[in-house]
Order: sequence, then structure tokens, then C-alpha cells
Amino acid sequence: MLLEGKTGKYLKYAIGEIILVVIGILIALQINNWNESRKQSIAEKEFITSLKNDLKEDKAFIERVIKLNEPRIEAYEILNRNLFNLYNNDRPSLDSLFKVYFRSQRTFYPISGSYESAISGNQITLFRNKELVQKVVKLYNSTYDRLIDNGQILDERWAFLSKKYSYERRTGTFREMKPEQLTEFLNDVYHHYKQMEWYLEQLKLAKVEIDTIIIEK
Repeated sequence: MLLEGKTGKYLKYAIGEIILVVIGILIALQINNWNESRKQSIAEKEFITSLKNDLKEDKAFIERVIKLNEPRIEAYEILNRNLFNLYNNDRPSLDSLFKVYFRSQRTFYPISGSYESAISGNQITLFRNKELVQKVVKLYNSTYDRLIDNGQILDERWAFLSKKYSYERRTGTFREMKPEQLTEFLNDVYHHYKQMEWYLEQLKLAKVEIDTIIIEK
């Protein structure tokens, strides 16, 4: 009886110790999970802050590119309507329009440091704000990639124009051209213009996407 009584006490003691150990483990796990959650929350806030700073710079860059290229739209429209008349009757105005259209070209390339860092560390998949993450992934993996590709096409067409009409760019005046050469000039500019027109529209749409991310809380 005594032995059985001692055994019962030992079992109760052992069970109590096990329960205490389990409770301790659960508490430790809870504290660890809380710490990890806190670290993740801090990392997400830092990412969003850094990302928005990058996007604000991207937006400013886009606005500069649009501002630089928009005067070309009007210049092309005048050239397309009046090239032959201006060539024959108003060379100074034609030269001025040429200078407007053939200013230095800038295309947009995004700042991607914050995004690339979150992607490479696979952090972005753990962020809680899934709606924001989806917007960011679409912006960088779809909108920005498309802009970069089309910006490269625009640069190639610009390089072709700049080389072919280097005399006009260097002197600021039109060389003597036959009617068929003037038509060829219009055709050459048209290919660049159409790419630029589409590119500017895509830049404006990208700016709208950026704004929806920047205002996200």
C-alpha cells in the first residue's frame, strides 16, 4: 500500500512536470511566433516605405520623360500637315520644328532596388497586405517590363533617325531635298512618332498604377 501510495505520488509529480514542460514549450513557441510576426511586420513596413520612395522617384522620372516628349507630338502634327509648304516658303519655321522634334530623347527605366531585394529574399510572399503585393508585382513584372521593352524599341528608332538626319541635327537647318526625300523624311519620322505616341500613353497609365500604390496605407 505504501509502495502503491508512493507510486501514485510519483506519477502525479511526473505528470505535473510534463504538463509544466509542455506549457513552457507552448509559451516559448508563442513568444517565438510573436517575435517572428513582429519582425515580419517591421520588415513589411520598411519594404513599403522604401518601395514608395522608389516609386515617387519613378513617377518624377516619368513626368520628366512625358514633358520632354510631348512637344514632339505637336511638332510632328505640324510637320505632317505642312512640311512641303514650310520647306518651300518658311524654312526658319521648319528648322524650328525640326529642333523641337529632334531634341535629345529620354526613355524611362525604373528603380527596382527595394522590389528586387524583397523578391530575392522571398520576403514578399510573406507580406500580409496581399492586395498591395499584387499591385506591386503587376507593376514591376508586367507594366514596367513592357515599358522597358518598348522604350528600347523607341531608342532604336531614335538612333536610326539621329544617324540618318545627323546633318540637320548638327547644323539646325534642312539640307536641300527633293519631294521624294521629304516624303521619305516624313515616313521615317512617322515610325518614331507612332512608337513615341504609344509609349507616352503607357507611361501615363503606369503613373496611375504608381499612384494607387503610393496612396496605399
